[in-house]
Amino acid sequence: MNNTTQTPVTIIGLGRMGQALASAFLEAGHPTTVWNRTASKADQLVADGALLAPTVGDALKAGSLTIVCVTDYQAMHVLLGADDIELDGMTLVNLTSGDSAQAREAAQWAEQRGARYLDGAIMAPPQAIGSVGAVILHSGSQEDFEAHETTLGALGTVTYLGADHGLASLYDVAGLAMMWSVLNAWLQGAALLRTAGVDAATYAPFAQRMATEVAGWLPGHAEQIDRGSFPAEVASLETHVRAMAHLIEESEAVGVNAELPKLIKAMADRAIAAGHGGEQYPVLIEEFGKPRDN
Repeated sequence: MNNTTQTPVTIIGLGRMGQALASAFLEAGHPTTVWNRTASKADQLVADGALLAPTVGDALKAGSLTIVCVTDYQAMHVLLGADDIELDGMTLVNLTSGDSAQAREAAQWAEQRGARYLDGAIMAPPQAIGSVGAVILHSGSQEDFEAHETTLGALGTVTYLGADHGLASLYDVAGLAMMWSVLNAWLQGAALLRTAGVDAATYAPFAQRMATEVAGWLPGHAEQIDRGSFPAEVASLETHVRAMAHLIEESEAVGVNAELPKLIKAMADRAIAAGHGGEQYPVLIEEFGKPRDN
């Protein structure tokens, strides 16, 4: 592809994800400059058309847009915080994993040095980068996001979340909470059914239907949470707790670990003790919103 009209991009950090990001930009026709502490990690990218910069400073000067994907935020500060690194006028998109406080601090740090800064999170494995299945979250200035949205689209499905730089990190961990919760529930059910000789493949279609059905409840439950009102339109929390007790009893009876359902029931029991037994399940948001002493 002729890349003379495409936005020049720089990638700082060439772990598996950084290499995938650089490959996606090359595939989309963007002049791509790369830098990594271990230069040999760029060999294949250079063979594919990337330019290997000798220093971080040279890499930054080469691109209109710099993507940072390193070990952690501290590594980013070390690499880009040296006295000889000029960030004034640069646009940085940080796709390094971290928490929301680090993202907000990094935004202030970058802006104090004259850089435009977007924080981001990658909700995909390296092999998915460049496809629509790769969801890339961004937060920060909407103007800066829109200025580079088309270029960033080479990585996958890009989503803008809002001006708060911490939102991408928060959405990232919220998504992981959903993922692990669904998978753990599936494993609990698979372990139960395995005691009766039902294999996981047989259980999977039923589990998928259940997950789809429950997902359909989320908008209505969200309205209750945002209103702070939880009328029991379908079933009360007390009704759910009786079913939780049944799940625990069945698990223990067939020799399956019951730690997960016991944890959820303990939270529900506390909500009932606080007077919420007659309300609907999303009232548990009050328990999830409280820090718990170890």
